[in-house]
Amino acid sequence: MNTHTRNRHSRGGPSVHRRTFSKPSSNRSSGGYSRSRRAGSGGGRPRKARKANNFDPSQFINTNPVDVKEVAYEPKNTFETFGLSKELVRTIHSMGLTTPSPIQDQIIPEILAGRDVIGLAETGTGKTAAFLIPLIEKTKKDMHRETIILTPTRELAQQISDELRKLSHGMRLFSVTCVGGVNIHPQIKMLRKQNHFIIGTPGRVLDLIERGDMKLFGIKTVILDEADRMLDMGFIRDIRTILSKTPDARETLFFSATMSEAAKGLVHDFLRNPVMVSVKKKDVTNSIEQDVVRYGVHDKFETLVSLLKQSEFKRVIIFGAMKHSVEKLAKQLSVSGIRSESIHGNKSQGQRQRSLDAFKKGRSQVLVATDVAARGIHVDDVTHVINYDLPNTFEDYVHRIGRTGRSTKHGKALTFVAKHS
Repeated sequence: MNTHTRNRHSRGGPSVHRRTFSKPSSNRSSGGYSRSRRAGSGGGRPRKARKANNFDPSQFINTNPVDVKEVAYEPKNTFETFGLSKELVRTIHSMGLTTPSPIQDQIIPEILAGRDVIGLAETGTGKTAAFLIPLIEKTKKDMHRETIILTPTRELAQQISDELRKLSHGMRLFSVTCVGGVNIHPQIKMLRKQNHFIIGTPGRVLDLIERGDMKLFGIKTVILDEADRMLDMGFIRDIRTILSKTPDARETLFFSATMSEAAKGLVHDFLRNPVMVSVKKKDVTNSIEQDVVRYGVHDKFETLVSLLKQSEFKRVIIFGAMKHSVEKLAKQLSVSGIRSESIHGNKSQGQRQRSLDAFKKGRSQVLVATDVAARGIHVDDVTHVINYDLPNTFEDYVHRIGRTGRSTKHGKALTFVAKHS
């Protein structure tokens, strides 16, 4: 399997809010877009009409970021007091996890108790381990147990798969990853064997269900990870179809950074009296240094190269608007002596993973990415994020710049703006 990237836990003490979730009003948005699917395609992302870009990054210039001192969170539990097996606790400690993060501390007991949960948490809070640890424990006690995990991207599915393998090492638990962009037939072959965990993207999972190769009648737990992003990508109909094919008696775990009307509709229709745990992290727009880079009509690329040749630009993620422009930019940078990789939807899963591994291991200085391809990716010690092309929305901007300045590290975000703007 590919290189494992462990979720880093927020040590800085985010505030945690726990309550029982009340049902929203009946006026629910179906949200999303219909997906144009090709037989066996693995479920590509639905296309959205491209909107005019009215985003103004100059309003977020922040050359003196606030270094917020957050009160350290004190967990109520330890990994030893959750009631986990000694084998699992030893494995957790061997991975360097010594103290539960806030989301783990609050939500692991609820999942162990069989409750439906809503986890409002961003990446980097330890949420992957928060749902994997209790489900590994429950599966060890019932080896016929089956869980399905839905994620928005191939990369996030792979990272969950890697973390599952680490946490369940030596426990004879089996899993299959079902994502688009790779040959569907090995996945079909794996589905014919026993799998305790199915990890996949909605498009490919639905394809496999409709082919008759994936049966969900034995599913005990469904996890929707980064549900808000799956809805943003237009997968709401697919998710509803998949959930409708699972047993009514299942447990449903819903993880999201935000709670839109479409998300509330899913919660209302498919979760039973869920417990909500909300982990609030620091406001990245206040804690990351942000500035704009002005460029002339004919010197945008040259301006970028001159920045990247400065010694402080050690590990950089550059965001572009289109798949083909991202690929072209990475090649141009490589020709200019900047070690660069690209990640976008036109690359196969294997190509994307190799590019990501090269960036994570320091073999390349720059990763050029589209917004969708970068979702769910965890890379430590990113010194700079550069918005070479403008984001479409404030939410996209926040998601992009949040790739730097993680945990206690400081980072910088730069946005390219034409001088005539």
